[in-house]
Amino acid sequence: MTRDHRKILYIDLDNTMVDFGHRIEGLDPVVVDKYRGRMDEAPGIFALMRSMPGAIEAFTELSALFDTYLLSTAPWRNPSGWQHKVEWVHEHLGGEEDSPAYKRLILTHHKDLNRGDFLVDDRPNNGAERFEGEWIHFGSDRFPDWAAVLNYLRERA
Repeated sequence: MTRDHRKILYIDLDNTMVDFGHRIEGLDPVVVDKYRGRMDEAPGIFALMRSMPGAIEAFTELSALFDTYLLSTAPWRNPSGWQHKVEWVHEHLGGEEDSPAYKRLILTHHKDLNRGDFLVDDRPNNGAERFEGEWIHFGSDRFPDWAAVLNYLRERA
């Protein structure tokens, strides 16, 4: 088996690929109150969320330029969240072998254990702040959206 010689790129899911805030806005107030401050523990929270603007197109383009993986953390106290993240990837990026996301989802609480060149993530937690490559802070002033991330990464492929 030959190793891919492209640079390795990891992309987070929540609030990077997945519009986490949109799903919360549509929840029953009773559920919101019950899980306040820990919404990622609400059952079924991930599966039906919409993608961030431009995220699907960006992932597709970047997958052609980089050895690209989805690197996300699933809530420890919500086991269904792990399943629903896989379901979201299947629904939005495809679950078939010809999908650029096929078997490219890594769920971990230790993102810094993954080796690579770039990590696009909205928060410096779960090891993102210690990632050995370059952390691209999605949603920051420098990288406010997928257009800015694409412009930056195209030149570094």
